[in-house]
Amino acid sequence: MMRIDELFSVAGKRVVVTGGSRGIGEMIARAYVENGAEVIITARNAAVCDALAAALGPRCVSIPADLSKMAEIERFAGEVAARWDRVDVLFNNAGASWGASIEDFPETGWDKVMDLNVKSVFFLTQKLLQLLKRENAVGGDMSRVINIGSIDGQRVSALETYSYAASKAGVLHMTRMMAKNLATDGIAVNAIAPGYFPSKMTAGVAEMVGDEIIEATPLKRWGTPEDMAGVALFLGSRASAFLCGSTVTVDGGYKTTV
Repeated sequence: MMRIDELFSVAGKRVVVTGGSRGIGEMIARAYVENGAEVIITARNAAVCDALAAALGPRCVSIPADLSKMAEIERFAGEVAARWDRVDVLFNNAGASWGASIEDFPETGWDKVMDLNVKSVFFLTQKLLQLLKRENAVGGDMSRVINIGSIDGQRVSALETYSYAASKAGVLHMTRMMAKNLATDGIAVNAIAPGYFPSKMTAGVAEMVGDEIIEATPLKRWGTPEDMAGVALFLGSRASAFLCGSTVTVDGGYKTTV
């Protein structure tokens, strides 16, 4: 099977995207819906989540939830299980950031970020394991867990976003841990480490140092929805079936220069 339309197909897959109502999550959800997958998106803001699902059409369902809370993780996982008997691809994308000097950094800024960026990734994957597991799966038959990290988990940023950077480094290492231990259950786990893409989270960064980012990026631009869609579709398709524990950095080369 070497045809591109078969290697990269995601048609008919059942996909969960957390933080799926805007930014990178919306880019991923839209890419999968437009290529024939069924998608459940979740986000804390119910109105925004519901509106995007309505715009994407009947293959997209909104189940709003605040995944920083364990009770909400359990409720969301239960609602997914009530709708589907399997999950083919789980994108753990929901995330938050917080910036403050080390002298002023508050406990709330630490706990809020860690609970959503790290804790929810682990426990949502745990709660969906029975839907993700595949007996005797090989190659394209394996389900996928794709954790969204960041280049800030691979380098030292000039921004004082201590909990965010620590959380994303944790996500990338947790991806390797999950990959090692879940492969025997027919689940391949990988990660994406995005650079600068337009989103609510990066809006403030764009205002402060947007031109500096472009200048420091070899490709001289920010990421686009197509850039994220290509990587996300690859990681959920047969084409990536021998990737396990890998992190795909998508930053236009930014990390190589700073």
